[in-house]
Amino acid sequence: MTYVTISKRLETIARYCPQGARVADIGSDHALLASYLLLQGIASHVIAGELNEGPYQAALRQIHTLQIRDRAQVRRGDGLAVLEPGEVDVICIAGMGGQLISSILEAGIAKLEGVTRLILQPNVGEEIVRRWLLLHGWQLIAETILEEDGILYEILVAERGNPDLPYEHKDRTKEELLRIGPFLWEQKPPALKKKWQNERDKWEKVLAQLNRSDKPEAATRIREIKAEVEWIDGVIACLRTDRP
Repeated sequence: MTYVTISKRLETIARYCPQGARVADIGSDHALLASYLLLQGIASHVIAGELNEGPYQAALRQIHTLQIRDRAQVRRGDGLAVLEPGEVDVICIAGMGGQLISSILEAGIAKLEGVTRLILQPNVGEEIVRRWLLLHGWQLIAETILEEDGILYEILVAERGNPDLPYEHKDRTKEELLRIGPFLWEQKPPALKKKWQNERDKWEKVLAQLNRSDKPEAATRIREIKAEVEWIDGVIACLRTDRP
């Protein structure tokens, strides 16, 4: 095989991989990203990690189609357990919840020795991932939000450094920026406004249900959600720009 077609989401992740890096893709989704990185001459070596037998076999089949498969490995195991310390420069973990990504990093923290970059794409729970990076000495260096097939994805890129730096001297608190994303807040892309508008719509639906409830605790929950909606309204107002 001399080419592989990947999604816009994976292609964006690939752009954050440094030239010549040794890359591990954990939960590799049929090793598509790993294959693309090799075929495009971006990665010098790839390791695709899969936990379950079905995806593991699919990844093996995909790698077997590559003419340069001697520079690729597929390993079965849980999270970073498929790696040895110092074996890769870059770790990609994409298409999982933020809690699971953080748990994988925490459980395999010893395997991060020698890793210079993390490229993480949580489907939900981006704040959890940012908080893990902040607490473990990983500095966010880039963020992207994109829409594909009606779904919004955030990609977080981190390197070892000063984890507080992206959150300093901003017009939002650190706690707020952990939710929004410090780089996304600076960039204010249209997709970010759409994300928070979607969040607002979800809370409005919950409010509508609670307003029909006669349970005593509903009143407290309504006040909490109204405060959240008010905060989101403030975020959305700041994201409205005159850009075409």
